Amino acid sequence: MENEQKINCTVTSCKHNNEQRQECKLKSIIVTPVEGVYAKNPDESMCSSYKCEN
Repeated sequence: MENEQKINCTVTSCKHNNEQRQECKLKSIIVTPVEGVYAKNPDESMCSSYKCEN
């Protein structure tokens, strides 16, 4: 059984994204709720580890 989770990513503007493999190069990420959104849907949270590629 594999103990490591894989973080897939398609956010090409993030410097941690490996575009060729569509995965995050970080070993872990911080997920934070979006302020004022209580929809209980995937869009209520976001990756706080995002770093702009520029």
